[in-house]
Amino acid sequence: MNHNQRQMRHRAKILIPVVAIAAVVGLGVWALASRDGQDDSEAANPASAASDYEKALADAPPPLAALYEQGDAIIDGGLDGYEAQLTDLRGHPVVVNFWASWCGPCRFEFPFFQSLAAERGTEVAFVGVDSDDAPAAAETFLEDFPLPFPSFGDPDKQIFDELSLRGLPATAFYDSGGELAFLKQGPYESETDLAADIERYAQ
Repeated sequence: MNHNQRQMRHRAKILIPVVAIAAVVGLGVWALASRDGQDDSEAANPASAASDYEKALADAPPPLAALYEQGDAIIDGGLDGYEAQLTDLRGHPVVVNFWASWCGPCRFEFPFFQSLAAERGTEVAFVGVDSDDAPAAAETFLEDFPLPFPSFGDPDKQIFDELSLRGLPATAFYDSGGELAFLKQGPYESETDLAADIERYAQ
């Protein structure tokens, strides 16, 4: 065997493991990409989320079931409608989230309300208030973040001003007697923090 032949065999021994490693890495990247694409598709499917809400809230008592039949709706009613809704929910604690489609911190904390409404919605009423917002923008926002509960449209900030809010987001907690128990100004940093306040104030 001459010198050139020995060099070619040596290079072949090196090349084969390198090709094998590259193939394994390539398969791994493809698998991760496929999995990520599947997760994104599932996360972006509002119909799937709505189906989960229906199952999670199937045992809600009549006043809460009637509320959740309006899931994702933007209700026209202003301050009077909002107060009438709170009256209808007497006997149940109520959590009210104030949000707007243009509000970045609202978008950050919205998944916490989605999750906990499904988890606690048979005991606690959840309501939204879409404040200082355009109806079309709010509807588009809810396509990305579907809710099992309705939101009151508050374009002129009547409800916002009634509670003397300083900005968005904000969350109001009413006890089962309809009294305001706590007003959280600003966003929740985690689902755990929101869950703790629900446990503390929504009684």
